[in-house]
Amino acid sequence: MTPESTAHPLDRHFAALMQRLSGNSPPELELAASLVSRAQFEGNVCFGLAPVAAETKSTMDELVRKLKSAKVVGAPGEFKPLILDQANRFYLRRYWEYEQSLARAILARLNTALPAVDEISLTKSLDRLFPNKDPNDWQRIAAWTAVTKNFCVITGGPGTGKTHTVLAILALLLEQAGRPLHLALAAPSGKAAIRLQESVQRGKEKLNCSPEIKTWLPNEAATLHRLLGTIPDSPYFRHNAEHQLLVDAVIVDEASMIDLATMAKLFAATPPDTRIIFLGDKDQLASVEAGSVLGDISRASSPKRQQTRESSGQLAFTFERPDSNPRLRESTVELRRNYRFTAESGIYQLVQAVNAGDADKVMTILRDSASPNLAWKTLPDRQILPRALAKPAKNGFSSYLQTVGPVEALNRFADFRVLCAIRGGSFGVENINLLIEETLARNELLEKNSQWYHGRPVMVTRNDYSLKLFNGDLGVILEDAARKGERRACFISADGKVRQVLPSRLPAHETAFAITVHKSQGSEFEKILLILPETDSPLLTRELIYTALTRARESVEVWSSEKILRAAIARQVTRDSGLRDALWE
Repeated sequence: MTPESTAHPLDRHFAALMQRLSGNSPPELELAASLVSRAQFEGNVCFGLAPVAAETKSTMDELVRKLKSAKVVGAPGEFKPLILDQANRFYLRRYWEYEQSLARAILARLNTALPAVDEISLTKSLDRLFPNKDPNDWQRIAAWTAVTKNFCVITGGPGTGKTHTVLAILALLLEQAGRPLHLALAAPSGKAAIRLQESVQRGKEKLNCSPEIKTWLPNEAATLHRLLGTIPDSPYFRHNAEHQLLVDAVIVDEASMIDLATMAKLFAATPPDTRIIFLGDKDQLASVEAGSVLGDISRASSPKRQQTRESSGQLAFTFERPDSNPRLRESTVELRRNYRFTAESGIYQLVQAVNAGDADKVMTILRDSASPNLAWKTLPDRQILPRALAKPAKNGFSSYLQTVGPVEALNRFADFRVLCAIRGGSFGVENINLLIEETLARNELLEKNSQWYHGRPVMVTRNDYSLKLFNGDLGVILEDAARKGERRACFISADGKVRQVLPSRLPAHETAFAITVHKSQGSEFEKILLILPETDSPLLTRELIYTALTRARESVEVWSSEKILRAAIARQVTRDSGLRDALWE
């Protein structure tokens, strides 16, 4: 397959336009323009020119010289639709601008001094909130970093204590200020925002701080788009460099899901002396749109150890290796201790092996684990797939389908989920959902007598701010006894209460016995069944497997051929970007 054959018709139209605008331009321009358009669609910020050089049988110097001669290709800073930088990275101008804007904003923020912190008071607060006084307590290190820097990135997998760390940071900021602050809690999706809001509301009662501080803690979280002020049918926001947010700190959860464009707009809309704190899992799937910002910022190793200066209580760090940007390194902390799983846990060992890319160990753990919480099954043939799904579907979903009350039904629905890598095909979510519906109907666990049958699980796929339903929200269609059996779509709100919506008013949605791994980000389930397709695909990556496995709190079952699973673990997502070089070099 040639590079040109992978392009979409839209990419070819864009390339033809660049060729026409450039006039007497070299033929290499059309191929390069087509591929940079396709690269952006696939999540890359820029495009390396090596495939074009190979396809056109040119040396890199020859190719660069020819592209620079085209009227539509400019050097960094020039007003041209295509940008070619000194490292031979080829950009759509808009994405080059986003990358440069974000890099400048981060570097400027690292060099912007905050008002002096009362370090003696801070140390006392840290001792109270983290009483074990472990010098390698990464939550304590993260909290100290967030308070003393105006830019901080905290990464860690599920169960590493990010929620407790967020609460501690909020309390520390308020204690240092001695007054209420404008603290904005945000996340890239509605579902993630609700989970962040729920975590703060549930956790603040257990927080070891004064009642006054608890009353000052923020009670709501918003999507980033809502925080910045969405303008309908526009890529711009109401809050921008000219009309910035009036906040003292912005705390953003699930930062791995944020694309380059949104990240650049967030920094532009935030005053330079306002703290920005990111939380996320750098090993999860990256954003759907172009960029892998959290990865570019945090791939470098975290501080190796922490020491305390007795005189002031200030925390000082030593590092695993020297770096050209120590201020950025000092602003990134990785939470390493897992409070959900012990080191001997089968799920923990499995996730660690996947992250290390050790397919042999993954297969050994799945085959030989004595843990009842891990299982692996060779992917069944298409013909017997309905029969194979019968047992896990009955065991996983019968509990919520046989429950009367909506609160209990919704809580039990979170016990189990089928995760798929793809949407279409025999092993994609669309077919798996149909098969599960059929097997549950055969076992008289549901009666599919209409589109809105009792017990149908639904996932919202488009935000509806008027209904406060967001992309990724999960609910269940249930009969309302108080309304003579009329059916309502029921959702759990942030305060733990049930919200009911007429099914006909639901925004775009789909059945959700099975969901894609991408859609599962930000969710947790007691048990998951991961089903991989029968043929390999670029979508099957180490990050996808890791994301799927870390959705489970209790047990994991994987259906896949060994060949496909090994291929997925070996394939790591790499997105072309100049951000890491701009930040670290």
